[in-house]
Amino acid sequence: MSKWRNVKIGDVAKQKKGSITIQDDVDYKLCRVQLHRKGVVLRETVKGSKIETKKQQVCHKGDLVVAEMDAKFGGYGFIDTNLDGAIVSSHYYLYEFDTKQILRDYFTVLIHSGLIQNQIEAKGSTNYSSIRAWEFLNYTIPLPELKTQESIAKRFLKVYNGKNELNDLNSKQLELIALIRQSILEEAVEGKLTPEWRREYPELISGENHASKLLERIKFEKERLIREGQIKKEKPLAQINSDETPFNLPEGWIWCRLGDICEIKRGVNPQYCEISEYSILNQKCVRWNQVELQWAKPVIPKWFQDLDNNNLTRLNDVLVNSTGEGTIGRAGLVRSSEIGLPFDTHVLRVSTFDGAISSYLMYFINSVHGQNQISQSKGAKTTKQTELGVNNLRSLIIPLPPSTEQEAIIGKVEKFLVVIDEFEKQISDRKNLSEMLMQMILREAFATS
Repeated sequence: MSKWRNVKIGDVAKQKKGSITIQDDVDYKLCRVQLHRKGVVLRETVKGSKIETKKQQVCHKGDLVVAEMDAKFGGYGFIDTNLDGAIVSSHYYLYEFDTKQILRDYFTVLIHSGLIQNQIEAKGSTNYSSIRAWEFLNYTIPLPELKTQESIAKRFLKVYNGKNELNDLNSKQLELIALIRQSILEEAVEGKLTPEWRREYPELISGENHASKLLERIKFEKERLIREGQIKKEKPLAQINSDETPFNLPEGWIWCRLGDICEIKRGVNPQYCEISEYSILNQKCVRWNQVELQWAKPVIPKWFQDLDNNNLTRLNDVLVNSTGEGTIGRAGLVRSSEIGLPFDTHVLRVSTFDGAISSYLMYFINSVHGQNQISQSKGAKTTKQTELGVNNLRSLIIPLPPSTEQEAIIGKVEKFLVVIDEFEKQISDRKNLSEMLMQMILREAFATS
């Protein structure tokens, strides 16, 4: 215990300085420093002619790279063999270690322990989030003798590598589960989950129960609501051509556009505040097949209270993200706990008419058939990103089953999803367990410092 010392990083490391001039005809490896202490990876290899800033720093194996702006968020890590000779701009600091005093593997343990990160966060508690090169060198670390460093690092890296192997396995399993989930939705909206049901109940898919009759009833209801002023009259939707339909429909089904069987409304511009008992849903709240309140943001009470009821969610509304890379078109269902909340302008609300079941529409939107149409019909390009418009969503071509078959499909899908959700929970539990084990190793390693 007496051989442990608390030292400054600057006692065992020094900043590397100097730069090179980029040559247009030379290939250069560019680094990307990941956040949350996840290290440094290769971003891309490019010709020097494509690099605007001609003064760059050269990284070598074993160098520690610290991002000036992102250190507060864990933006730092070591240069590995494959990144030897890579370049970074002056917005990164490079440090080299005195390996006669400290092992790089031991410093890696310190990185993952949070001992360094806690000091950076404390320094960056103001609005000015960047750090200076000398600040990093002033952070303190526990320093045992090299033999103890080696022992700590060896034990930690064994657990860490095992954790990474488990995470890789978990990621592959999650990818497989996502494919299975998508396959279930695809088969559901193609009618492939319910052929036996149709054979058992032929009377429920013919005559007045045929989907074409359902569409007529919905059209009649919409016309009544328009006459009564409860909904607005909308532009007619284009006829569906045969070359637009991706598969043959089962008996009793019909093709229609999403706007034929529901009303779609964009959300409102909110007036935010720091703390409030009232909140508004945003695109982050809309997850695959569900809505999560934890991401809702507080709004001014008076603004909330002045809202028209038509701007609030209702039971079984389907909410759809209208923007966001990787999330545009994602749909979730409003349950009882999410009723009566406003939704912002990056969320579209889909409200069904009698006979069109919300869960089925949500499953269609989230299926490969719905998502493919959304990706091909994204709305007007704004200055920052693509926005899914109301008319884009109204125009989606949807396979409409009879109402009773929609219920049968929903029942089948929900049984599958319960099993899939349990698999995902088990994977999450394994991930949390491995993280807990790693943190236990770290706490034990530094308990004597």
